[in-house]
Amino acid sequence: MLFKRLFLTTLATTIALATSSFAQETPVFSLELNGATETEAGSCRLTYVAANRTGNALDRTAYEVAVFDSQGAVTRLLVLEFGDLVEGKTKILQFDLAGTPCGAISRIVVNDAAACVVAGAESPICMQSLTASSRTAIQFGI
Repeated sequence: MLFKRLFLTTLATTIALATSSFAQETPVFSLELNGATETEAGSCRLTYVAANRTGNALDRTAYEVAVFDSQGAVTRLLVLEFGDLVEGKTKILQFDLAGTPCGAISRIVVNDAAACVVAGAESPICMQSLTASSRTAIQFGI
């Protein structure tokens, strides 16, 4: 009985350590639509929070996104340039959608990585590790 209890305790500890280690090693690039505010010119200013936890410094990062109107139709495809993103760093960026009020946008979808350069070479990590979320009324995802 003591051996069985000791074995189960050791097994549970091993599983917990393995799970914790896996969670820490999983590369993540999180992109959050943090704000959407109207400018004086009637455009929508989108504020993004980008956090690079991929394990790599990203020399250049850009995403092609599709903007949908309230009826679900794509109104434009555009590229958002995030530039270089240091590993472990969070970066805040703003983009203005000229001539588009925030109320006219129902969702934004990341279509693809327009650029993802790691150590001077293109890399798939920007899409493979991407998680997207929104703190606004505008849906944002992959």
